[in-house]
Amino acid sequence: MTDQKLFLRSNVIVEPLIDRFFAWPYTLAPVQSAMNLAFLQVPLLESYLQSPQVHVAASNNPELRGGYFINIAEERADEVRDLLAAIKRDRAAILRFADAVAAGQELLRANATGFDLTPLYPKLPPELGGLVELAYDTDNQAQMRFMEPIVYTSDVYQESRQSVQISYETGIERPFILSTPRLTSPDVLELDVPFKHPGLEELFKARVRPTTLSHVADGLGLAGTQVDQLAGMFNEQPSLAEDRHIQEGGRIRYFGHACLVLQTPQAAVVTDPFISADNSVGDRYTLDDLPDFIDLVLITHGHQDHIVLETLLQLRGRLGAIVMPRSSRGNLADPSMALMLKHQGFPVIEVDDFDEVEFPGGKVTATPFLGEHCDLDIRAKSTYWAELAGKKIFIGADSSGIDPMLYRYIKQHLGTADFAYLGMECDGAPLTWLYQALLTIPVTKKMSNSRKLSGSNAEQAGAIMTELGAKEAYVYAMGEEPWLGHVMATTYNEDTYQIKQIDEFMTWCKDRGIKAGHLYGQQEWRW
Repeated sequence: MTDQKLFLRSNVIVEPLIDRFFAWPYTLAPVQSAMNLAFLQVPLLESYLQSPQVHVAASNNPELRGGYFINIAEERADEVRDLLAAIKRDRAAILRFADAVAAGQELLRANATGFDLTPLYPKLPPELGGLVELAYDTDNQAQMRFMEPIVYTSDVYQESRQSVQISYETGIERPFILSTPRLTSPDVLELDVPFKHPGLEELFKARVRPTTLSHVADGLGLAGTQVDQLAGMFNEQPSLAEDRHIQEGGRIRYFGHACLVLQTPQAAVVTDPFISADNSVGDRYTLDDLPDFIDLVLITHGHQDHIVLETLLQLRGRLGAIVMPRSSRGNLADPSMALMLKHQGFPVIEVDDFDEVEFPGGKVTATPFLGEHCDLDIRAKSTYWAELAGKKIFIGADSSGIDPMLYRYIKQHLGTADFAYLGMECDGAPLTWLYQALLTIPVTKKMSNSRKLSGSNAEQAGAIMTELGAKEAYVYAMGEEPWLGHVMATTYNEDTYQIKQIDEFMTWCKDRGIKAGHLYGQQEWRW
């Protein structure tokens, strides 16, 4: 085993897994993870085993892209059967907890009529003991409030469910993350370690700081053929871009989807990092283009395309802090994203609206985020206002313009933005696409379709710009880039409603002398 100093290859990627399913916030936060396992993932595995060929055919049908189908060849069905058996055996307590949550909700619906809730505590399933509080809102609607910090110390949160796969970015779209579990593969390095394992941090720091193969292998506890697999993932020379830092002024780079990298010579801020590792195509910024140290990572909300663990795990060890919006504490639909990331070993700063976080030479202010969450009571969402190198940048993510007055208050508080980045996924997925496992009362298709994961349409985006008075407007976070397919599964063409709305907004901006653009792939602004 060599002690030669080496760098991690550019195209090495990590897929974080929970019970072999790709990890995203609602499968990592323990209460929501239990419900997704019991009410989505187990039924999905059972459905696949009944008709593997149906699932594979649906997975390869472009019209069903992003649907809940398992894209695993029928000849590997026995492996899926083994996975299902292992989940039912090893996660039986977690499955019982999910059933207990549903039973607790039904208990409240049947018995909480505005009178004293104390007699209901002994009737709660024992799995909920000490983990919930029963409470009314001021309209006498009862709910269970989960004591999340305690849940993380209970058997409901099991790091043994976590593992990672280390492999290469091939440019071939991976299976959709919300539906297809990851099986073993000869070209994948399997690591049975939790996400917070320090060996992972050492592995990915080797992109910017050379290390030895023996140091990384020892840190991850590897031996034999695993070390041989690991050895192929290193180079003698780094693949870092020479212009990843700047010497003067300010710069913003669009890395795709909702990821912006804001830089001065003194600092770097990254929004919603979801970054390609494929530097072979030359049409995008990749992990090679990131600055060596990132002062702040700004997370706008907890959807799987904004908290992307496969990117975040590769940045741990080279960032100052992750700035996260505060949740409503204990709401089933609104788990604490800050608590979740702290338990994965990340430094976290939690913010409310108009809280400020300073970094060298600038500051970030958390600003309100409106809508986009299917009308659920989800408060762990924030837009941001960044000030650096004499410019003001509004980072709007998927916030909607359904009430433009909100943005008037933002302008009154913070001034006029030089740049505004707005999300216009204005015909998003319905309620049940993302939240079905948390709904203990079935909803009709009509109801679900009326409550969508939608950002602004042209009229709403125009209203935001009118109130903000920003000098330039850029549409982003549309999920169009080809390296996002395994997470986004979006399909657009020139006749798609969203694209037509963006075109309408571009015309609106042009008519008013506002510089505007529809971002795709990569773009840079310098001053």
